[in-house]
Amino acid sequence: MITHRGPALAALATAQFLVVLSVSSVNVALPDLRAGLGLDGTALSWVVTAYVLGFGAPLLAAGRLADLYGRRRLFALGLAGFAVASLAAGIADGPAQLLVARAAQGLGAALLAPAALALALGLFPPGGGGRALGVWGAASGAGGAAGVLLGGLLTGPFGWPSIFLVTAGLAVPPLVAALRLLPADRPAANECVAGRRSGDQRAHGLSGDQRVPDRSGVDRPVPDRPADCPPEPDHSAAGRRGLDVPGAVAVTVGLVAVTYALSAGGTRGWGSPAVLGPAALGLAALAWFVRRQRRGAAPLVPPRLLRTGMTAPANVAMTLLGAVWVGLFYYLPLYQQQVLGQTPLTAALGQLPLAGMIVAGSTLAPRLPTRAAVTGALAAIALGLAWLSRAPVAGTYAADLLGPTLLLGAGIGVAFTGLTGLATRDASRSNAATAGGLVNTTRQVGGALGLALMTTVAQARTAGLPDGAPTLAAGHSAAFLTGAVLASVATLIIATRSHS
Repeated sequence: MITHRGPALAALATAQFLVVLSVSSVNVALPDLRAGLGLDGTALSWVVTAYVLGFGAPLLAAGRLADLYGRRRLFALGLAGFAVASLAAGIADGPAQLLVARAAQGLGAALLAPAALALALGLFPPGGGGRALGVWGAASGAGGAAGVLLGGLLTGPFGWPSIFLVTAGLAVPPLVAALRLLPADRPAANECVAGRRSGDQRAHGLSGDQRVPDRSGVDRPVPDRPADCPPEPDHSAAGRRGLDVPGAVAVTVGLVAVTYALSAGGTRGWGSPAVLGPAALGLAALAWFVRRQRRGAAPLVPPRLLRTGMTAPANVAMTLLGAVWVGLFYYLPLYQQQVLGQTPLTAALGQLPLAGMIVAGSTLAPRLPTRAAVTGALAAIALGLAWLSRAPVAGTYAADLLGPTLLLGAGIGVAFTGLTGLATRDASRSNAATAGGLVNTTRQVGGALGLALMTTVAQARTAGLPDGAPTLAAGHSAAFLTGAVLASVATLIIATRSHS
């Protein structure tokens, strides 16, 4: 039993805050990174993409590992690795070292994130996780905007390495707190087995309220078999495998290859072998992964989980929201600095209203009718991005940025929290980390693919134009408009499933 629920939830939410902060904290420092390391536009976007993809690609395997081998164990391992990788990024002296460290930082985040979400929901009784989701959404939303603020405060006086060094230090307190406050992992009761046992008893004529004693000696009902439990297991070598390693490799290779092809297409040419080869490899790997999930004995994503409630549409919408979210925090600080001429600190301070609205939306979301609120929030995001795409070259923060960013902040806070709830609410406890890993995967992979898509669209829009603020503004406008289209598609997905 958790006797320190509030502090334990705070430690887990702080880790999630740092995971999200690490996506956005480098955004204000991107101009300094470009100058300091000699990065072109594509390489600069990979400073963000390497982390997001290193985070998103292994998340399915990480969620399954947490369910199989212990959530506290995976959380601690991931947070420790995240801290070490942050330190390595802070002392990197070249582009290659920085990108490798960013990918490793993402891998640490992948190990800890699904375990942390499952641990947070497990602090509360079934059906009582609304508070956890509200805190989770607030921490995630605040992390996105606080990362921009941190980058602005540190980059000017201390340089871009300070962002990573401070992040490494901030990872230590939640790690120590979680290890002290969370109980050690122990084999969880297998609901699917218990449900099957109950079914077997009924099949043998043991009808009525079948009960088993708990640790206090009080009888409790045997739980029904959850809807997303897999079929009866076989006891062959395939059936005994706990983790689908080939599937994990296939989905990782597929996502990395497709993202690289999408990112490189704008500069290398869509017909280039350097683009077509990775694209073909990635699509083939992903197709094989999907086929294996349907037929394999130990899938990373149990097919029944995707057929349960709103799990599948919520994850598709989360993919699109991730694309919009990462693209916004990438291009908005660039617009503020490159077009409006703001300093890193001024640009960061301009993110505070956005951060406040994200936190407010995340806090309010659990009190709202979920599907209706998410539909409205996604529509607000689409409207906010379309509004932002009209920001002129000679614009001002108050006239052209404040209004759309307030609308975007409220929409992101409600949509992120609501979609996380829709994607995880129907999973059994034995698959809680798997469901958490899936929704984190779709958000992060969506972010990587979305940023690559927006960068490609921006480059296509500005190809052949002279350097200068008008050209940069045109590229940013095209990226924001692309995000508006993606958010509109997400709105339609949830709206058309509102009867479910």
